[in-house]
Amino acid sequence: MAMTMTGEVQLAAPRETVWQKLNDPDVLKACIPGCEELNKTSDTEFQAVATTKIGPVKARFKGRVHLTDLDPPNGYKISGEGDGGVAGFAKGGATVALTDKDGGTLLTYNVEARIGGKLAQLGQRLVNGAAKKIADDFFQKFAAETAK
Repeated sequence: MAMTMTGEVQLAAPRETVWQKLNDPDVLKACIPGCEELNKTSDTEFQAVATTKIGPVKARFKGRVHLTDLDPPNGYKISGEGDGGVAGFAKGGATVALTDKDGGTLLTYNVEARIGGKLAQLGQRLVNGAAKKIADDFFQKFAAETAK
């Protein structure tokens, strides 16, 4: 099952600060819902473990995340894939752009993802709703982190 999601969030911090926090594994781990581990293995790669629940299916995903098209402090492309065992798999990417706006930073994102296995059998509406909630939770926590 494929899905796309776009959005933007206004952050009260300067673009350079937002850029630094987008590349800080400790900040990202604190903001990603269900993230248990996030380890930087190189300047452009992370290994992650996260647990998520969508409807009746709870899965623990292990995966890798890659950063490409780096354009500091303007944005990058983040892509990854995770294996949730019998629950299924997830893979996808997002383009993240940062621009100065209203004395802070406007973060714009465009996500494309694919899921398979039991998760894909839950139905588009349930999965899209859960994905939107995860994104909203992430950006709410990230906005708080950038305000520190």
